[in-house]
Amino acid sequence: MMSNWRLWSFWLGMFGLAIAGIGFFFDIFIDFQQALLLGSIFSAIGLGAFGSTKGYQYTMWIIVAVIAGMTFPDRILHVGDFDMRNKWLILVVIQLVMFGMGIQMKVQDFTRIGASGKGVAIGLATQFTIMPLVGFLLTKVFDFEPEIAAGVILIGCCSSGLASNVMAYIAKANLVLSVTVTALTTIVAPIMTPFMMKVYAGTMVEVGFLEMAMEIIKIMIVPIGAGLLHDYLKTASPTTYKRLGRTSIIILLLLTVSIVSFQLFFKDVITSTGMAIVEACCFILGAIPVGFGYHLLTKRLPSLDKRMPYFSMFGIIYFTAVTTAAGQKYLMEIGAVLFLAAVIHNGAGYFFGYWFSKLFGLNDYSARAMALEIGLQNGGMASGLAGSMGKLGTVGLAAAVFSPWMNISGSILANYWRRKQEKEDRLNGQAGVEQREDNKIKEEHG
Repeated sequence: MMSNWRLWSFWLGMFGLAIAGIGFFFDIFIDFQQALLLGSIFSAIGLGAFGSTKGYQYTMWIIVAVIAGMTFPDRILHVGDFDMRNKWLILVVIQLVMFGMGIQMKVQDFTRIGASGKGVAIGLATQFTIMPLVGFLLTKVFDFEPEIAAGVILIGCCSSGLASNVMAYIAKANLVLSVTVTALTTIVAPIMTPFMMKVYAGTMVEVGFLEMAMEIIKIMIVPIGAGLLHDYLKTASPTTYKRLGRTSIIILLLLTVSIVSFQLFFKDVITSTGMAIVEACCFILGAIPVGFGYHLLTKRLPSLDKRMPYFSMFGIIYFTAVTTAAGQKYLMEIGAVLFLAAVIHNGAGYFFGYWFSKLFGLNDYSARAMALEIGLQNGGMASGLAGSMGKLGTVGLAAAVFSPWMNISGSILANYWRRKQEKEDRLNGQAGVEQREDNKIKEEHG
């Protein structure tokens, strides 16, 4: 029954898109925008009716968000009198996205950094040198306005995200190396991202190194840390569990007293830099009761971990819609050029990630993982930073364009490599498969 419903949705979507196309090209249907949006929504639902397209549903929902932002920007940006670009709403949503990423990671992912050999060094060097440089060169080639250009560079300065791990798994690449590099780039992002932004975009927008570092801690390190605490508690001893429970209560009381005292006595005397540091410290402490509270919640709702990625997906869709709506006038002017920049930047990440890995002696199994790791930037992080700067519609615009394309290209490349690997395994037989497994073990242990 559900499959039939999805199938009907698919054909309704095709019909809506056809009507929208006819209305647009022949100027005979003034409400083609509504037809376009409804057609894309039904298409996103309908893709689930086919096994070959089911994996592209999330990407299609991203496209729906872009269409909604382009066709009805005012309705996306304002719900009544509330501005959907509110700084605190953006922060909470991006933290939810990153928390969803955090619960998919494990503490042991961070313990493999020393054992993953030169692959980690290659990933770190390429991520924070080549990609910011490519972004900077693209801004010179296409001559973007300063704040748009800063957004392109920002994408290149961000760490890799969970999408790269998913794609590495699909591609049958070195998943251990991919996850480890994601963990490492996440750890160093509070230093490397603002540093690279200062170097390449310091003349385009105001980049406060310390303020940006504190924002990255709030939107990346804190929610991922809370997710990792949840993972740690799964195997923690009863004594440790009780201690963390008591610590969480103490921290909540301490934060409550500190926030009230700060609002009453210190709010008007502290500098903006001091404020950023105080907020980051509060968020770091708050990660402990959040992680502990979430762990308690999963005991009552065991399926919550499996449902959290959907909340993360919703958060990314929200960012895409709001960012697109905020920057609609720019997209009408430079959308095609910005998309071309996204294709080149993303392709450069795949190219340099793969061939630098091969140059320094990694095998195909690891080189494919590194290509996906370098090519797929953390668009959510870029959106969150742009939102914290109050420039979601300009600095954040590149993230809204780059992210959908990265999902599409990553899926295509990962599935291509998967089919290629399966074909090689069939041709080589059991001996070839065993040799590949031996190579995996050697590569994973440096």
